[in-house]
Amino acid sequence: MTKGLRKGLTSYGDAGFSLFLRKAFIKAAGYSDDALDRPIVGITNTHSDYNPCHGNVPQLIEAVKRGVMLAGGMPMVFPTISIAESFAHPTSMFLRNLMAMDTEEMVRAQPMDSVVVIGGCDKTLPAQIMAAASVDLPTIVVPVGPMVVGHHKGEVLGACTDCRRLWGQHRAGEIDEDEIEIVNGRLAPSVGTCMVMGTASTMACVTEALGLSLPMSASIPAPHAERIRSAEASGRRAAEMAVSGAPRPSELLTPSAFRNAAVVMQAIGGSTNGVIHLSAIANRTAHKLDLDLFDTLGRNVPVLVDLKPSGAHYMEHFHHAGGVPKLLKQLGDLIDLDAMTVSGQTLREIAAGAEDVPGQDVIRPRDNPIKPEGSMAVLSGNLAPRGAIIKHAAASARLLQHTGRAVVFESVEDMTSRVDDPDLDVTADDVLVLRNAGPKGAPGMPEAGYLPIPRKLGRQGVKDMVRISDARMSGTAFGTIVLHMTPESAVGGPLALVRSGDMIRLDVAGRRIDLLVDEAELARRQAALPVAPTPAWARRGYARLFHETVLQADEGCDFDFMVERGEG
Repeated sequence: MTKGLRKGLTSYGDAGFSLFLRKAFIKAAGYSDDALDRPIVGITNTHSDYNPCHGNVPQLIEAVKRGVMLAGGMPMVFPTISIAESFAHPTSMFLRNLMAMDTEEMVRAQPMDSVVVIGGCDKTLPAQIMAAASVDLPTIVVPVGPMVVGHHKGEVLGACTDCRRLWGQHRAGEIDEDEIEIVNGRLAPSVGTCMVMGTASTMACVTEALGLSLPMSASIPAPHAERIRSAEASGRRAAEMAVSGAPRPSELLTPSAFRNAAVVMQAIGGSTNGVIHLSAIANRTAHKLDLDLFDTLGRNVPVLVDLKPSGAHYMEHFHHAGGVPKLLKQLGDLIDLDAMTVSGQTLREIAAGAEDVPGQDVIRPRDNPIKPEGSMAVLSGNLAPRGAIIKHAAASARLLQHTGRAVVFESVEDMTSRVDDPDLDVTADDVLVLRNAGPKGAPGMPEAGYLPIPRKLGRQGVKDMVRISDARMSGTAFGTIVLHMTPESAVGGPLALVRSGDMIRLDVAGRRIDLLVDEAELARRQAALPVAPTPAWARRGYARLFHETVLQADEGCDFDFMVERGEG
């Protein structure tokens, strides 16, 4: 097998000339023959001025390079696109598959013997791991790390759970314009990803559970020196992998690894987005994420990590309590501890080395959980024949069995224009329904599932009500919210049949979400649905590719031609 600079030569019809030309041009950058004869470690550069979550990437790159060179390798940094959650239009999820394709093709196109991918917010880690699974080159993941916490009037704050809570108070008239502007400057006090158990933190923990990153890498705060040392250690390990050619992602991404990731996702109170991303990663391998198994695990795996939005603490507290290694130790036989990791250790060895922190209450023992069941449940029923997700760990217990009248919004735009209308016919017992907000319908399945409480209800003190949609919601959000209704309404899913005034029943214990309309009437409504034309936004370029090939939420919202057609 060719390695180093001789790998993947540009095609000129003469391999000797191809190598001669490659060396001639790279020497223009000042490289010596000694440097060019070393094993090559590629390092992705996802820094962008639009992405404050990745603000520490330049430091991490330098640390990774140092680690590579200390181990005798040659680091080569290359750019890929960068996705920042709050800056990506129409949504970061719309661009996740583009980043996965970009990363995959750049790794394939350029000579490298191993690769270090650096990511964090919010769809970047999933995109990079999807790419790594498809390329199957030895890969190590370096998360950028969470922010440190903020403070306001003696209260600890975290983006973005507290963003939503305090914005809700502002909408309800409890916080005035001057104070919300002060809060705005205190919610995100450093670079890094959200410091609650949002999607970025969830996927960092999942990455560590999958064995693709070094121990503790999920939780080290972004500004800490320890984060830089972890990056250096990752570079050193990547150089060793460049020489040995192992482990490859296919050796780590086994059925046991995916099961471990699902267990950890339930135990940390993870983001609902994690289900989509883990499905997409699994579908890039010969395996598949079984949603029924995911739900079964949710019934048997308790929530052990006391972090917002399901609990009280923040990621830096989780880190100082022992991070993922301590969680693995507490989970014990719920995890396949014999699973191998990129570090060369098994999870059992990593868990055995977990720090014991006297008095910490962030990572609970199994006999004293935050919640007795996992964070998420998978629902079915006539409104979601292929499934829906609810993060019941962050929901109101009184609403987990609820029947209410539907109040339907046709789109995100319709919801925005009408939800605060004083004349909106809505009560606290109703069920807010948002449709045409799925992968094809919105497009890109925006995080619009966190439907705001209508202002007139918020001012009456209403803090939560049942909300359902084919959209996603941020992992930082909370409430009794049913998401990922599959198939989505834009492709004729049952959500398209709901009319305002219909009764909807949510039964989380029974794992069902149902429209209480008889089958004959539903059949009439289905037959009357118009054929959806190709929307204007999907007429050209990447948007057209997305609209024509994106899969539904239960399959990870990847493109249909990117899925590995192996055994399930």
